[in-house]
Amino acid sequence: MSTVPPVLSPPVLMPGLAELIDRVAERQRADFGHVASDLKADGSLITACDRWSDATLVEGLAGLFPGEGVLSEEGAKTVPRSQAYWVVDPLDGTTNFASGIPYWAISMARFEAGRPVLAVLDVPPLRQRIVAIRGQGAWRNGRPLSPPSRQIQSAECASLCSRSIGVLQKLPNQRFPGKIRLLGVASLNLVSVAMGQTVSALEATPKIWDLAAAWLVLSELDCPMRWLGRSPEAIAAGSDLSAADFPVLVADRPETLSRFMPWAEALIS
Repeated sequence: MSTVPPVLSPPVLMPGLAELIDRVAERQRADFGHVASDLKADGSLITACDRWSDATLVEGLAGLFPGEGVLSEEGAKTVPRSQAYWVVDPLDGTTNFASGIPYWAISMARFEAGRPVLAVLDVPPLRQRIVAIRGQGAWRNGRPLSPPSRQIQSAECASLCSRSIGVLQKLPNQRFPGKIRLLGVASLNLVSVAMGQTVSALEATPKIWDLAAAWLVLSELDCPMRWLGRSPEAIAAGSDLSAADFPVLVADRPETLSRFMPWAEALIS
């Protein structure tokens, strides 16, 4: 006898948290197409909107969750020593944002015992919000998401980041098993697998703030993940993650992960 999966009630974010994210998303939409960018020391772009968004989120979280530290891309990059803490990317996809490409995200995750327990990925240009809660599931705009392994496979699209596309040259005699997409937003590259938009994603140099929220969404939707170097699980408090990369391969199901593993291995070889 078949069983009907339970209907997941849409999550209600803590009063003030949704309003904080709404405020930042609205400012980003207003600034889009009207900002100039600067270069950071690592060569990546940053805008005044990145800085404002980071400061606003960090300040807002401090008020909503007193005593919980925040690790953010534009702020402190050491793992907080508080029992619970937040990992924030205030504007993931700055190059898209600064170039007039309407695809970027606000990525936030609350950690306990070294693992994310609440994730929010807000996509301001699409007015979409993905929320995941450990052990309870994931939702998009209040509607529960189903694991991609339960869905009919898509057009076999696979997401690569700009730094991982070089693996195609390392295996010139093997046909890449997917139609390549480069979205330009690490968190959304990864979560595209959980959403059923792609079957696999390979990220060469994601930072903890790039993957924190997507990590929980993927976990809640039963998407297999393979850390290709250092794992971000249970990193010690006080660790400096400013230069730490966590290359990862994710897929919609185990057999897909196996199919893409040769390219993941080529990435780190």
